[in-house]
Amino acid sequence: MLSEIPLYYFDSGDSMNYEITGRTKLTALLGSPVAHSISPQMHNESFRQLGLDYVYLAFDITPGQLKETFLGLKALDIQGFNLTMPLKTEIIPYLDELTPAARLAKAVNTVYRQNSRFIGHTTDGIGYMRSISDAGHDIIGKKMTLLGAGGAASAICVQAALDGVQAIDVFKRNNASFQEAARFCERVAVETGCPIRLFDLADTRQLSHSIAESAILINATNVGMAPDIHCSPLSDTSSLHPNLLVSDIIYNPRQTLLMKQAEEVGCKCIGGLYMLLFQGAEAFRCWTGKDMPVEHIRKKFFTDERTN
Repeated sequence: MLSEIPLYYFDSGDSMNYEITGRTKLTALLGSPVAHSISPQMHNESFRQLGLDYVYLAFDITPGQLKETFLGLKALDIQGFNLTMPLKTEIIPYLDELTPAARLAKAVNTVYRQNSRFIGHTTDGIGYMRSISDAGHDIIGKKMTLLGAGGAASAICVQAALDGVQAIDVFKRNNASFQEAARFCERVAVETGCPIRLFDLADTRQLSHSIAESAILINATNVGMAPDIHCSPLSDTSSLHPNLLVSDIIYNPRQTLLMKQAEEVGCKCIGGLYMLLFQGAEAFRCWTGKDMPVEHIRKKFFTDERTN
C-alpha cells in the first residue's frame, strides 16, 4: 500500500515543492464506501498550499475491521483521521477521550492525537453551523426544525444548542431507536439549556406546526440522496413559507427534491456541500493547528450552490 502513495512535485513560483518524505504525517478517512469522497483532494491540496508534510488517504473499512485497523494506525503513528457512518459510533470504545460535543452527540467523525492519547471529536455540527453563517444566514436565537436523529443530525442538534438557537423540534421515525433518541434530546436539553422536543415524523400536523414557528428546516436524513433523487422527507409541503430557510445536508445531488419544493414557494435554500467543506476545515485545524485555506479550497473543488 505504501508503495502506491504518489509523489507530488509542484514547481510554480508561489507554491512550495511538495513530496512524500520519510517524515510525512499520515491522516486518513475510514469508512465504506469512500472512493467517492473529495476529502483527500481537499486535505492534500491544503497541505500543499501551506507547505505541510502531511498526506491524507482514504481506506475502505467496515465495522468488523475497525478495531484491527485502529490498532494498526496507532502503530503507524497516525496524526488523526475522519470517519463516516456507521463507524462514527463504532470507534468510541477504542478512544481515550471524547470532546464535550462528541460526548453529547455520542458520535465521532474526527479523531486527533494529543501526545499518545486519541481524542474523539465531532466537527459535523461545527461545520454545519459555520456553513449557515457563511451563506449569510443567522439562526441564533431562532427556532429550528430538524428531520432525523442519526449521527449528523445529533451533531447538528448539539452544536446548535451550544451556539444558542432558541429551541429545536426533532422529528424521526417511531422505530426501535425512538426512545434512545428521546433520551438524547432530554440529555442535550438539560446540559445546554435549549428546549428540545422529539416527535414522530409521521405526525404531520405537529410537523406543520413546528415548521410554521421555525426560521429553519433541516433535512438530516438520507431521504433524497442519490440514487433516490425523486424522494422528499416531506409528504406535505403546504407548511413551507417564504420566510423559512430550508437546509439539506445531502450534497449528492446538489439540489434535492426538498430544495426544489422549497424554492417553488419562495424559500431560501442551502445544500450540504459547504457543511462538508467546513467540517473538513475544523478537522484540519485539529490535526495541524493551522487554518485550512478555505477560500482556495472552495474555488478549486466546490461550486457555489447557495441561493439567496
